[in-house]
Amino acid sequence: MMDGAVAPLLAGVTVVEISRGVAAGYAGRLLSTLGAETVLVEPPDGNPLRREPPFLPPAGEASALFAFLAAGKKSVICDSGTPGGRAGLSALLAAADVLVHDLRADERASLEVDERTLRACHPNLIDVSVLPFGAVGPKADWQAEEINLIHASGEGFLLPNGLAAELFPDRPPLKVYGHFAEYQGGVVAALGALCALIGREHGGGESVDVSVQDAALAVGAFALQRFGDGSLEHRRTRSFKYGGVLECADGHVELLTLEERQWRGLVELMGRPDWMLDPALSDSLERSRRGVEINRAVRAWALGERTADVVARAQALGVPMAKYASPAEVLSGAHERARELFQPVEIAGAGSLPVLSAPFHVDGAALRLRAGPPRLGEHQHLLTAGHQRDHLRVAAEAS
Repeated sequence: MMDGAVAPLLAGVTVVEISRGVAAGYAGRLLSTLGAETVLVEPPDGNPLRREPPFLPPAGEASALFAFLAAGKKSVICDSGTPGGRAGLSALLAAADVLVHDLRADERASLEVDERTLRACHPNLIDVSVLPFGAVGPKADWQAEEINLIHASGEGFLLPNGLAAELFPDRPPLKVYGHFAEYQGGVVAALGALCALIGREHGGGESVDVSVQDAALAVGAFALQRFGDGSLEHRRTRSFKYGGVLECADGHVELLTLEERQWRGLVELMGRPDWMLDPALSDSLERSRRGVEINRAVRAWALGERTADVVARAQALGVPMAKYASPAEVLSGAHERARELFQPVEIAGAGSLPVLSAPFHVDGAALRLRAGPPRLGEHQHLLTAGHQRDHLRVAAEAS
């Protein structure tokens, strides 16, 4: 393939997506970027994320969030409140491999896409539900925004920590910027769909039930483990014994030294000062006990360093360190360019802009975005053609 591209892993797979939130939208996006034809089913007024700020210049009409989540997808308008709309949706599902959605149980029943109906009408269809608290259980009908989910998963209780908690000890819990928890739910939903696609070879379609809370909760696995041991972590105590966020002369970096070789690299990076050569510090437990003292010295040293230079030296010595980069620096970064993480796509009302394809490679190559976000109803012919095929199938069966 040209430009190092690989054949799409999910070529020939069709995904139907009915989404309102980020989690289901991101699941569909990941499957689309892996090569599936993902058809976004939208109400007449469009997916609500089309109206979610921030909006892209110059026209200020295109949602940046929707542009990212819908890149590479196709769009059809389906008025699910009408018999014709439900028939069109059924025809789409008849030709699909995966349905990804964030519909509540009552909504599924009204659209005739509840699990029992799907198993009866589309036995090979993989059904992926991704809801704030899952589709089954006492909280299945609960609605939640990102701020609820980030706290329900425990991460809100643990943030900010480290240097931020020291600098601002009275600051209340903070929500991670953006849609951290919902993206975790989307990743788990996409992985569930992939697993079910593999399993379908041995026994038909399956239903996958994803709870965004559970997905985000798994990110804090170590905090949960310690809680099981009787230790309750708090944002003021949750930090590395030394390292973490460091302020430099022109910005901030993050330092991590979990392994012995990384400590030895840090000693070299800092110029082998006498205090680091203390034989007692060759013991990792002793370093942990003296973490406050070590961090005081490391932070004082970092203030005299420039981010680009110290990160380059650290990486050459095998010391895990990275700069906190601005968005513009991320787009222009040598690492990001080499991995082709951002690719230009056309966005209606905003022109050609770089959009993240996927945060991983497949077989050593970047995944390709086939297009930008679709216009509302841009691929309406897919719904019409599917409806016609369904009528022909029914007629053939009747004869």
